[in-house]
Amino acid sequence: MKLLFDHNLSPRLVSRLADLFPGSTQVYLLGLDQASDIEIWQYAKDHDYLIVSKDADFSDLSVLRGYPPKLIWLRRGNCTTKQVESMLRSNYQVIEKMNQEPTLGLLLLF
Repeated sequence: MKLLFDHNLSPRLVSRLADLFPGSTQVYLLGLDQASDIEIWQYAKDHDYLIVSKDADFSDLSVLRGYPPKLIWLRRGNCTTKQVESMLRSNYQVIEKMNQEPTLGLLLLF
């Protein structure tokens, strides 16, 4: 299960969460930091990533385009990278279940 972190999340999450989500990356590390949301969406779909974002635009894309890719939408305001890491770690089993369930494409984490 690979995560693709949106531009609004730190690239440091890749190494910090490598034990749970090996193969994950961040848009800046892929040279996609200037890419549109649709381009990022397509990249995630083509390369089997779950998108992790705080951006409501990806939720809109999820409704319009369906999935894959699946989306983990972080619905917490300003927070540190450590807090994001903690949210993802503490919800690992929920994320894993969502990833395995073919009828689910969006997970909201608060």
